[in-house]
Amino acid sequence: MWVGGPLLCQLSPNSKGALLVPVLQVSRGQKVTSLTACLVNQSLRLDCHHENTTTSPIQYEFSLTREKKKHVLFGTVGVPEHSYRSRTNFTSKYNMKVLYLADFTNKDEGIYTCELRLSGQPQTMPQSQNISVLRDKLVKCEGISLLAQNTSWLLLLLLSLSLLQATDFISL
Repeated sequence: MWVGGPLLCQLSPNSKGALLVPVLQVSRGQKVTSLTACLVNQSLRLDCHHENTTTSPIQYEFSLTREKKKHVLFGTVGVPEHSYRSRTNFTSKYNMKVLYLADFTNKDEGIYTCELRLSGQPQTMPQSQNISVLRDKLVKCEGISLLAQNTSWLLLLLLSLSLLQATDFISL
Protein backbone atom coordinates (compact mmCIF):
# COMPACT_ATOMS: atom_id res chain seq x y z
CA MET A 1 0.00 0.00 0.00
CA TRP A 2 1.51 3.35 -1.04
CA VAL A 3 0.53 6.62 0.58
CA GLY A 4 2.29 9.71 -0.58
CA GLY A 5 2.64 12.72 -2.73
CA PRO A 6 2.38 16.39 -1.91
CA LEU A 7 -0.27 17.62 0.49
CA LEU A 8 -1.81 21.02 -0.22
CA CYS A 9 -2.61 22.98 2.93
CA GLN A 10 -4.17 26.41 3.15
CA LEU A 11 -2.35 28.62 5.66
CA SER A 12 -5.41 30.40 7.04
CA PRO A 13 -8.88 31.36 5.89
CA ASN A 14 -7.72 34.94 5.15
CA SER A 15 -4.45 34.07 3.37
CA LYS A 16 -4.26 33.88 -0.39
CA GLY A 17 -1.43 31.37 -0.53
CA ALA A 18 -1.09 27.73 0.08
CA LEU A 19 1.71 25.67 1.51
CA LEU A 20 2.91 22.56 -0.24
CA VAL A 21 3.92 20.00 2.39
CA PRO A 22 5.71 16.85 1.24
CA VAL A 23 4.34 13.65 2.70
CA LEU A 24 6.67 10.74 3.20
CA GLN A 25 5.89 7.70 1.16
CA VAL A 26 5.15 4.73 3.32
CA SER A 27 5.21 1.20 2.08
CA ARG A 28 3.97 -1.96 3.65
CA GLY A 29 6.68 -4.60 3.79
CA GLN A 30 6.29 -7.93 2.09
CA LYS A 31 5.23 -10.24 4.89
CA VAL A 32 6.56 -13.80 4.78
CA THR A 33 3.49 -15.96 5.41
CA SER A 34 5.22 -19.36 5.61
CA LEU A 35 8.51 -21.16 5.12
CA THR A 36 8.40 -24.91 4.51
CA ALA A 37 11.09 -27.50 3.85
CA CYS A 38 10.95 -30.89 2.17
CA LEU A 39 13.22 -33.30 0.30
CA VAL A 40 13.20 -33.83 -3.48
CA ASN A 41 15.50 -36.77 -4.24
CA GLN A 42 18.70 -35.57 -2.53
CA SER A 43 17.87 -31.84 -2.66
CA LEU A 44 16.41 -29.69 0.08
CA ARG A 45 13.49 -27.59 -1.15
CA LEU A 46 12.56 -24.40 0.73
CA ASP A 47 9.25 -22.72 -0.17
CA CYS A 48 9.02 -19.12 1.03
CA HIS A 49 5.41 -17.93 0.62
CA HIS A 50 4.82 -14.20 0.98
CA GLU A 51 2.35 -11.41 0.42
CA ASN A 52 2.86 -9.39 -2.75
CA THR A 53 1.32 -5.98 -2.13
CA THR A 54 3.55 -3.79 -4.29
CA THR A 55 4.85 -3.36 -7.80
CA SER A 56 8.31 -2.53 -6.41
CA PRO A 57 10.98 -5.21 -6.76
CA ILE A 58 11.44 -7.45 -3.74
CA GLN A 59 14.92 -8.23 -2.43
CA TYR A 60 15.35 -11.65 -0.84
CA GLU A 61 17.88 -13.80 0.93
CA PHE A 62 17.98 -17.46 1.90
CA SER A 63 20.44 -18.28 4.66
CA LEU A 64 21.47 -21.10 6.98
CA THR A 65 22.52 -20.58 10.59
CA ARG A 66 24.66 -23.41 11.87
CA GLU A 67 26.74 -23.32 15.06
CA LYS A 68 25.78 -19.64 15.57
CA LYS A 69 27.24 -18.67 12.16
CA LYS A 70 25.09 -17.33 9.32
CA HIS A 71 25.79 -18.69 5.83
CA VAL A 72 24.14 -16.88 2.89
CA LEU A 73 22.93 -19.47 0.37
CA PHE A 74 21.27 -17.34 -2.30
CA GLY A 75 19.66 -13.96 -2.81
CA THR A 76 19.87 -10.32 -3.76
CA VAL A 77 20.70 -8.90 -0.30
CA GLY A 78 23.89 -10.61 0.93
CA VAL A 79 26.68 -12.29 -1.00
CA PRO A 80 26.19 -16.06 -1.27
CA GLU A 81 29.06 -18.15 0.05
CA HIS A 82 31.17 -19.77 -2.66
CA SER A 83 30.62 -23.29 -1.33
CA TYR A 84 26.84 -22.99 -1.88
CA ARG A 85 26.75 -21.27 -5.29
CA SER A 86 27.10 -24.46 -7.34
CA ARG A 87 24.56 -26.31 -5.17
CA THR A 88 21.63 -23.86 -5.29
CA ASN A 89 18.82 -23.46 -7.78
CA PHE A 90 16.17 -20.76 -7.44
CA THR A 91 12.72 -20.09 -8.88
CA SER A 92 10.33 -17.25 -8.17
CA LYS A 93 6.61 -16.87 -8.68
CA TYR A 94 4.22 -14.04 -7.86
CA ASN A 95 4.06 -14.78 -4.13
CA MET A 96 6.57 -17.59 -3.62
CA LYS A 97 10.33 -17.94 -3.73
CA VAL A 98 11.70 -21.49 -3.97
CA LEU A 99 15.28 -22.51 -3.25
CA TYR A 100 16.75 -25.94 -3.93
CA LEU A 101 19.96 -27.01 -2.19
CA ALA A 102 21.46 -30.01 -4.00
CA ASP A 103 23.26 -32.90 -2.29
CA PHE A 104 21.66 -32.16 1.09
CA THR A 105 23.46 -33.97 3.94
CA ASN A 106 23.51 -33.89 7.74
CA LYS A 107 26.21 -31.20 7.49
CA ASP A 108 23.54 -28.89 6.00
CA GLU A 109 21.22 -29.18 9.00
CA GLY A 110 20.39 -26.02 10.90
CA ILE A 111 18.05 -23.03 10.97
CA TYR A 112 17.07 -21.82 7.48
CA THR A 113 15.77 -18.29 6.98
CA CYS A 114 13.88 -16.58 4.18
CA GLU A 115 14.15 -12.78 4.41
CA LEU A 116 12.37 -10.23 2.21
CA ARG A 117 12.55 -6.45 1.88
CA LEU A 118 11.50 -3.87 -0.69
CA SER A 119 14.23 -2.74 -3.10
CA GLY A 120 15.57 0.76 -2.72
CA GLN A 121 14.12 1.15 0.76
CA PRO A 122 16.88 0.56 3.32
CA GLN A 123 14.67 1.91 6.11
CA THR A 124 12.20 -0.93 5.52
CA MET A 125 12.41 -3.57 8.19
CA PRO A 126 13.03 -6.96 6.61
CA GLN A 127 10.37 -9.62 6.97
CA SER A 128 11.58 -13.14 7.64
CA GLN A 129 10.69 -16.62 8.82
CA ASN A 130 12.87 -19.42 10.14
CA ILE A 131 12.58 -23.19 9.98
CA SER A 132 14.70 -25.79 11.74
CA VAL A 133 15.76 -28.49 9.28
CA LEU A 134 16.98 -31.94 10.30
CA ARG A 135 17.57 -34.48 7.54
CA ASP A 136 15.89 -37.36 9.41
CA LYS A 137 12.74 -35.27 10.04
CA LEU A 138 12.23 -34.04 6.45
CA VAL A 139 9.21 -35.18 4.48
CA LYS A 140 9.38 -35.92 0.78
CA CYS A 141 7.96 -33.32 -1.62
CA GLU A 142 5.78 -35.81 -3.46
CA GLY A 143 2.19 -36.80 -4.10
CA ILE A 144 -0.74 -34.69 -3.04
CA SER A 145 1.34 -32.10 -1.13
CA LEU A 146 3.23 -31.11 -4.29
CA LEU A 147 -0.04 -31.09 -6.25
CA ALA A 148 -1.67 -28.94 -3.58
CA GLN A 149 1.11 -26.35 -3.71
CA ASN A 150 0.73 -25.81 -7.44
CA THR A 151 -2.99 -26.38 -8.04
CA SER A 152 -6.01 -24.37 -7.01
CA TRP A 153 -8.13 -25.77 -4.20
CA LEU A 154 -11.21 -25.82 -6.41
CA LEU A 155 -9.49 -28.06 -8.93
CA LEU A 156 -8.31 -30.34 -6.12
CA LEU A 157 -11.85 -30.57 -4.80
CA LEU A 158 -13.21 -31.46 -8.23
CA LEU A 159 -10.52 -34.10 -8.74
CA SER A 160 -11.25 -35.54 -5.29
CA LEU A 161 -15.00 -35.71 -5.95
CA SER A 162 -14.42 -37.44 -9.29
CA LEU A 163 -12.13 -39.97 -7.63
CA LEU A 164 -14.60 -40.64 -4.83
CA GLN A 165 -17.45 -41.02 -7.32
CA ALA A 166 -15.38 -43.38 -9.49
CA THR A 167 -14.78 -45.63 -6.51
CA ASP A 168 -18.53 -45.54 -5.63
CA PHE A 169 -17.72 -43.91 -2.31
CA ILE A 170 -20.27 -41.18 -3.01
CA SER A 171 -22.98 -40.70 -5.60
CA LEU A 172 -23.80 -37.31 -7.01
